[in-house]
Amino acid sequence: MAVDWTQLPGELLESISNNLTIYADYLRFRSVCHCWRSSVPKTPRHLPPQLPWLMLPHTRSQSQSHRAFFDVSAQKIRLLKYPESSHRKRCCGSSHGWLVIMDETPAILLINPLTRAKVQLPPLSTFPIVLSFNYYEIGKEYALTTPSGDIYRCSLREMRDSFIKKVILSVSPAGDNNFIALAILNLTGDLAFCKNGDQSWTFIHDAKFFSEDVIYHKELFYAVDKNGAIAVCDVSGASPRVSIIETPSQFGGDIQYLVNSEDDDELLLVTRYLDLVYDNVDLNAFFKSVKFEVFRINWNGPLWERVTSLGNRTLFVGGNSSLSLSTSDFPACSGNCIYFTDDYCEFNEEFAFGDYDLGIFKLCDGSIEPLPCYRRSSHSQIQGPPIWVTPNP
Repeated sequence: MAVDWTQLPGELLESISNNLTIYADYLRFRSVCHCWRSSVPKTPRHLPPQLPWLMLPHTRSQSQSHRAFFDVSAQKIRLLKYPESSHRKRCCGSSHGWLVIMDETPAILLINPLTRAKVQLPPLSTFPIVLSFNYYEIGKEYALTTPSGDIYRCSLREMRDSFIKKVILSVSPAGDNNFIALAILNLTGDLAFCKNGDQSWTFIHDAKFFSEDVIYHKELFYAVDKNGAIAVCDVSGASPRVSIIETPSQFGGDIQYLVNSEDDDELLLVTRYLDLVYDNVDLNAFFKSVKFEVFRINWNGPLWERVTSLGNRTLFVGGNSSLSLSTSDFPACSGNCIYFTDDYCEFNEEFAFGDYDLGIFKLCDGSIEPLPCYRRSSHSQIQGPPIWVTPNP
């Protein structure tokens, strides 16, 4: 006797959906029929962290209202409606599935490209070192102060492109979450934060220059400096509290990343090495990654211990909030590897001449494999490198 699968009890359908761990599988489940779709929520709340998609740059042939994302799991390009990604806007962070968008205004916008949800952060004009903002001061709209008290001016474009390095979120802003946003500043090496509902940004003065990278780990922000020292920042109270963890200096390397390996409850440090290379046509110089090293913190030292193998772990670093995933959950990605995009080229004039610096670094032999999704061409619009985005409905 044929079975009418559309008539399964709602309790059974709900139980099946709760065992789905991939968002694409959940969408396929809901698309079977009206009965299945109506039996489970439109937005799943049980999903673990998903395998990131790579948001790709615009091409001239691409609609300005949509953006291409490379789905690593399915090995295919997905187009999402995303009119906020014009060439006049800059993405300065990706965290918990939300992008941080800036344009030539003081506004800082959080947007979830999957759900189209939006949240406004306090504007650039509310950072403590910004003395004033005036649209009528063409080319010098912002007045800022240095630590010594000197005043200098920046244009709308300069503030958009170089004031903030990266923004990290404590949790997803979806629903009623009381999230905290932390910004790493390029110009001063400061860290600044705001809580959900704040009207302005607050500096973490005791963590100045710990601006290589920041992650949120065990309800605290961990920041790292160029030499591998850590500032642990507690911003939950009325004023921020900071404790400094000095480690033996990590000499060498050009960029540091912090990664929270939740399954192993470890804090990892990823050191990126760059080298100056030249193209074969015009001999233009640009930087490319040549090596990565990974360390885990030993709190008894404290010191960073070299990691020679990540096992089944995969790391994702770049302009995103760094991420560690297990290949047992996501067999589409390779274990013992670092999937990387660059988060420095938009501040270098040289980047316009070469491919974006992205690929897969294999710890087993030190080789670098290209990502299969994208190679820069003359049809690309220059507006910052690709960035990892975790699908988070």
